[in-house]
Amino acid sequence: MSTIVLSTLNARYAHASLGLRCLAANMGVLKPRTHLLEFTIDQRPVDVVERLLAHQPAIVGLGVYIWNVEASTQVVRLLKAVAPQVVVVLGGPEVSHESETQAIVQAADYVITGPADVAFRDLCDRIISGRSPEGRIRAAAPVALDELSLPYAEYTDQDIAHRLIYVEASRGCPFKCEFCLSSLDREVSSFPLAAFLEQMEGLYRRGVRQFKFVDRTFNLKVDASVAILEFFLAKPDVFVHFELVPDRLPDRLRTVIKRFPPGSLQFEIGIQSFNPAVQALINRRQDNQKTQENLRWLRAETQAHLHTDLIVGLPGEDTASFAAGFNRLLALKPHEIQVGILKRLRGTPISRHAGRFGLRFNPDPPYNLLCSDLIDFATLQRLARFARYWDMIGNSGRFVHALSVLVGEDAFDAFLRLSDWLYARTGQTHRLAADRLFDLVCQGMVEMLRRDETRTRRALTRDYLESGLRGAPAFIEPSKLKGRERGGGAAGRGGTPERQARHGRSFPPESG
Repeated sequence: MSTIVLSTLNARYAHASLGLRCLAANMGVLKPRTHLLEFTIDQRPVDVVERLLAHQPAIVGLGVYIWNVEASTQVVRLLKAVAPQVVVVLGGPEVSHESETQAIVQAADYVITGPADVAFRDLCDRIISGRSPEGRIRAAAPVALDELSLPYAEYTDQDIAHRLIYVEASRGCPFKCEFCLSSLDREVSSFPLAAFLEQMEGLYRRGVRQFKFVDRTFNLKVDASVAILEFFLAKPDVFVHFELVPDRLPDRLRTVIKRFPPGSLQFEIGIQSFNPAVQALINRRQDNQKTQENLRWLRAETQAHLHTDLIVGLPGEDTASFAAGFNRLLALKPHEIQVGILKRLRGTPISRHAGRFGLRFNPDPPYNLLCSDLIDFATLQRLARFARYWDMIGNSGRFVHALSVLVGEDAFDAFLRLSDWLYARTGQTHRLAADRLFDLVCQGMVEMLRRDETRTRRALTRDYLESGLRGAPAFIEPSKLKGRERGGGAAGRGGTPERQARHGRSFPPESG
């Protein structure tokens, strides 16, 4: 009996692939002979191939994404070198656009572009029955979501105990923001609500307490949004993550959001830019005034954790414009501001601005902007370091009181100067031990930013003692550390306490 292996290389073990489970759930009569194997990008490609071939597959289906395409290319080349008889089928967003030019596509047998829930099964059936189709690139037909089998039974008990559980109530996005692959979607479609909630009930009964929705526009259809929120509101001890359209928060949604207790609700809110001219250039429809009103309301009236996003390097936006947007967003006090560098994702229309604005992108993943007519290469590198240090310091939840001292009228400028100083002193943007980072921030604030030393040390001491770390940074008086065990972790490696990772306190703090 021919065996089919579904596989991908995840960024981390904790990230269980929803896409593979959607394919597995819809394999029909081929399901008993289908195996799901997941790896991480840290594993050696030769070891991945060894484990794949241990199942003696006739077909290997591989999910390819921006974060795993380089390692996946090595896997496919090795696999075809060792076992050329194995048919390799690729899918995923990275190979669904500009396919023919990619090395991984040339090494594989087939590529399915678009949603492959049904198309992969049909292709496998043809291959196994000796009716292999001509042509390497196979465009998947549109999928009716109410005809699909839902994938949630494919999560194992091991997944539920140790990994993030991803779910989706809808697919697609009505907006056409040119930096985003969702701009290529033609419409938004939803899974049948009753069947979806029944599956969520099943996951909850099996022990799932964290649900990460991958929907691009969760709050687009208010009736469904309210029903889903009410479902989870009735479940004790859950944590639910949604992506929200920032300027759409009608009263019906506000009413239910307000009822969620602390530690149970997180919203990812893409702002990207507050510059109206930039928004128009990239076809982004966003009411900035309504967005600000909604963020203020969420911070003042709810317990939801707010993770917001800004993009550096959008067409028409220079450093001064980005700085103004950063300061504007920071004043609204979201719990996190993730600063990302513009990427040229395959297939996105952002490329049409390359000539006019001199956009030059990294030819290799992650395809990040290297320079433009408005931001030169050296400045882009500075801003990339700014983003990294901001994630380690501003988003960590560990420097709340210190940041209230650090920032002034121009928070962006102050933190950029601190970022430059940190890099000059360390040459690192990763793997800084927590104690060392605290000491460096203290030194940089006092020596370079000229902040009051007494106030700076007091704020950082308070932050450190509240952080749960057990080391002994040099700036803290030893008497304040008495009775605390030595330990201490590393900064910037996902070591932030869970309570802070979910619901880091406001920046700057409301008082103190």
